[in-house]
Amino acid sequence: MSSGQMDIVSSTAEFAPIGASQGMPVRMMAYGNLSHGTDKIILRPEIDGPEDLKGKKVAVMVGGLPQIMMGIYLEDNGLPFDSVEYVNVIMDQAAAAMIGGTVAGAELWEPFGEQTLKSVKGSKVVASTADPKWAKSAIIADAHFINADWAEKNRETALKALKAMYDAIAYWKKNPEEANKIIADGMKMSVADVELVIGKDGTGLDGGLYPYTFMQAAQFCGVAPGDPPFGQTNGQMIEYYKLTNSWWVKFGTVDKEYPPEKGIDCSLLKDLYESGYRG
Repeated sequence: MSSGQMDIVSSTAEFAPIGASQGMPVRMMAYGNLSHGTDKIILRPEIDGPEDLKGKKVAVMVGGLPQIMMGIYLEDNGLPFDSVEYVNVIMDQAAAAMIGGTVAGAELWEPFGEQTLKSVKGSKVVASTADPKWAKSAIIADAHFINADWAEKNRETALKALKAMYDAIAYWKKNPEEANKIIADGMKMSVADVELVIGKDGTGLDGGLYPYTFMQAAQFCGVAPGDPPFGQTNGQMIEYYKLTNSWWVKFGTVDKEYPPEKGIDCSLLKDLYESGYRG
C-alpha cells in the first residue's frame, strides 16, 4: 500500500499509529466492523483468576489487537501489563497451546475460542468483546485504510469506492439471506461460515462481527451528528487512535505518541455526509 500497489485495504484498526510511526502515506479513513463476541480471553481451568496469570505464559498475536486486549484485561484487574510472558502465535497454534497446557490463557477469536472451550473442560471466558465494556471501548475492530497520496489525486474514485461499500452494507441489512449467499459465492465460502461471521438477520448482533453503517462510521469519525452504537461517543476515532498508540508505546512497537492526523483521515466520510449521502 505504501508503494502505491494497493489503494484501499481493510485491516485491523490498531495499525494506524504503526503506519504513522513509519511515515507511511496510509490513513485510517473509516471504522469498519466491531468484534462483538468473536474475540475472547480464555483461561485454563487451573487458573482461578487474573492474579494467577502473574509470571505465566499467555498466547496472543504480538503486535496486534489481541495483545492490547490482554494488556487492558491485566491492568483492569490490578496486574501490570508486563507481568506475563506474551507468546506470539497464530490462532490454531494458540488453541493447541491452550489444549496442551503450555500457556495459561489466550486471546482467541472464533472458531478457535469455541474449540478451546470444548476441548479443555473447565476452561472459562473471562472477557468477551460482546461484553458492554469492551463493545463501548471499540478496541477490537477492523478499519478501512487508504493511500492518502492516491486519494488526493483520485478523490472522486475514492468517494465512489467508499459509497459502494456502504451501499452494499445497506443492501445486506435489508436482504441478509440473499446478500449472505452473494458473499459466500464471491468468497468461495459456505453460507454457514458467512453467517457465523456476520449473522443471519442483518442486525450485526447475531454473528461475531458488527458491520458499521455509513452513519455509524461517520459518527465514530465525528463528521456526522449523533453517537455510534454500544455507548460509544461521537468522534471516538481520535480517542481510539490515541489509546492504541499509547499501548504500542508500552509494548515498544512504536517510539512515541504521534498526532492523530498522521494516522487518520475522516475527510472522505465528511465529504459523503455533506453531499447528502446517508447510506
